[in-house]
Amino acid sequence: MKSRAFVSFDYDNDAVLKEFLIGQAKLDDSPFWIADWSIKVASPGWKEEARRRIRASDVVVVLCGQHTDTAIGVDVEVKIAQEEGIPYFLLKGYKNTTCLKPKAAKSADKMYDWTWSNLKILIGGGR
Repeated sequence: MKSRAFVSFDYDNDAVLKEFLIGQAKLDDSPFWIADWSIKVASPGWKEEARRRIRASDVVVVLCGQHTDTAIGVDVEVKIAQEEGIPYFLLKGYKNTTCLKPKAAKSADKMYDWTWSNLKILIGGGR
């Protein structure tokens, strides 16, 4: 059975990363699927909606880019995952670029290289 993944990313700078991940989710041997639950407009109830969507997920994939440390939405989503006990992991979005963790990430949270083999292991709980 495939895992349902919630994707947290910097909407202003890293939307292309989410598209790449959605593409990988469509591969025949993918261990996960993504409901495109991106909240594009910060409405008054967006945090509650994000919490509902994260609760309905098996894992949260945090795509890290150059400005993730200043992405307020990513920070909130990581905090929600922590509060709700939903497993999450940090994925380095760009190979030859410095990628930054969201502020809510714990110091022990490792940022993993984005490879297909790593992604399969991480989705399966190997961290």
